[in-house]
Amino acid sequence: MVIVRNVFQIRPEEMKKALSIVREGRPLAERLGMPAQRAMADLVAGFYTLVLESEHPSLSAFEESISKAFSNPEWQAFYSRLRLLVASAPSEIFTLVE
Repeated sequence: MVIVRNVFQIRPEEMKKALSIVREGRPLAERLGMPAQRAMADLVAGFYTLVLESEHPSLSAFEESISKAFSNPEWQAFYSRLRLLVASAPSEIFTLVE
């Protein structure tokens, strides 16, 4: 099991808009067969941090999911809207141990 965390630093004036876009994208992600994501916003971490976390059976399954999504024009349009609000976005990929 692989856990992927995309940690978005959102531009301060854009957090509400980013959360709205993420909510709007859930049905599209589901139609594309992507695993459900948990969306988390900072409470005491760096301000304006939005984390999207998902679980995948393997690293290759994650790569396949991303490839499928980013080859879809509808996903490209969705993601470009979110990307405009992001200052930085490192990814973290973990293997689930227990």
